[in-house]
Amino acid sequence: MADNPRGDSKIGNNELSTEPSLNDCEAPVKGIVESADLEILGLTQQTEHSLGTFQIICGGWNICNSWAGIVGTLAIGLTEGGTVLLLYGIIIITIFGGFLASTLAELASVYPTAGGQYHWTSILSPKKYSRILSYCCGAINIFSWISTSAGVTILPAQFIISMVIYTHPDYEPQTWHYFLIFQATNIIVLLYNIFAIRRTSWVHDVGFFVSLSSFFIILVTSLSCTPKMQSSEFVWTTFINESGWSSGGISFLAGMINPNYIYAGIDGAIHLAEECGNSKVAVPFALMSTLGIGFVTSFVFVMAMLYSLTDLNAVINTRTGVPIYEMWLQATRSGAAATVFVCLLAIIAFFSLNGCQQTSSRLTWSFARDDALVLSKYLGRVHPTLQVPVYSLIANSVVIFIIGCIYLASSTAFNALIGTGLVLQQVSFCFPAALLLYRRRSSTYLPPHRFFNMGWFGWISNVATVIFGTLTLIFYNFPAEMPVNGGNMNYTCVVIGAMGLFSLFNWFLYAKKNYQGPRLPAELTELE
Repeated sequence: MADNPRGDSKIGNNELSTEPSLNDCEAPVKGIVESADLEILGLTQQTEHSLGTFQIICGGWNICNSWAGIVGTLAIGLTEGGTVLLLYGIIIITIFGGFLASTLAELASVYPTAGGQYHWTSILSPKKYSRILSYCCGAINIFSWISTSAGVTILPAQFIISMVIYTHPDYEPQTWHYFLIFQATNIIVLLYNIFAIRRTSWVHDVGFFVSLSSFFIILVTSLSCTPKMQSSEFVWTTFINESGWSSGGISFLAGMINPNYIYAGIDGAIHLAEECGNSKVAVPFALMSTLGIGFVTSFVFVMAMLYSLTDLNAVINTRTGVPIYEMWLQATRSGAAATVFVCLLAIIAFFSLNGCQQTSSRLTWSFARDDALVLSKYLGRVHPTLQVPVYSLIANSVVIFIIGCIYLASSTAFNALIGTGLVLQQVSFCFPAALLLYRRRSSTYLPPHRFFNMGWFGWISNVATVIFGTLTLIFYNFPAEMPVNGGNMNYTCVVIGAMGLFSLFNWFLYAKKNYQGPRLPAELTELE
């Protein structure tokens, strides 16, 4: 290991990295960084390498859980596009998901940091604009992860109460019932992430096994028990537009948010990179495996459920509030089987939330380590014994707690908050993708001998990532129903505006004076 070139870089309690630094590379080409270790980027290693390649793949999968993610939001797709949206939408989302995953994988194979998109934005931006652009990207990414985490936190409450509604027909659910389960779920997973996550790193492996085994059990049982298969014409050609939009195209594009959930949080593995000893290989593997497994499981599962469907109206108007529950009742003709399946979904949601809280806290911690947040002194710490960013975990959980309180006042406002997660996620991907195009994918920033190299196809991936992020920002802000009123208005744009105000306040109050994003050393980059 070469001597520390910075002299002030700290390496926590873990052993010194054995990955080659710039000084160890054989005959490095001038102007090209062959190994962007944390030291070279001016960052400090504070966490232990506790995750292996398979564990980070499992962790990335548990966050997305593609087949479970889409069935949990079926109501949107069924009313804004029907079976056509669900099946063809998955294919479209996977194509664009492949573009964005490959874009992220290329960058992760060179710059595997917990900051991910905002670190890459800082590195790729012109020096004059790197601070503000990377700060904006980081703030957007943090808000997207908090929104996603809040959206996953409500799922156990919805699944549990749906089972109570089914088994007790006289039960009338109250908003505070959902609220209590929401907050209990949030606190339980928080405590687990603080005190137990380091001792049970195998939890991601278990979640991966539970998810895929549940997929096969539910799939086989539903297909074998269904009384009558739907026609292929119904499954592949039924377009439903109950949104009120006169244009089926707008309804379809706005409803694409449903299949888009198969890759919600796909960047999760990126933000765990500093806890993986082989991150330059493991993170790209995690991204691409999540993409592949996600497509196969979600497409096969949705197709099977549609062939098992007997009464579409009953699914859309189900009293339980969980359309997939009614689908399983129709497919299995067994209330006990359908209820067990919903129990499995609730368990999978806990594994997913565990990954979301872990990942979002690492992103918040990284942003604070770069001195970009008020109270960075505390949020940027890793507990010396527990080896987790305790204050960042608590801070994120407190924000989710507040979002849960908003649910008590208005479910519409709550849904708008959690709906911003996907929009902001896609926007955060646009920053580094656009800057790669600006840099003309120069070997200064993307060394030719990196582990994951898309070659000329990388140009297409980067352009497609920017296009898809732009479309997402436009159409996911459209109202789900027409005509628009106070009850069905899509308040996503309002929420994004409020988040922007918070970000501006933090920028002028603190970050403008203190934040400095990572940059490549001047001798490695072109003059700007």
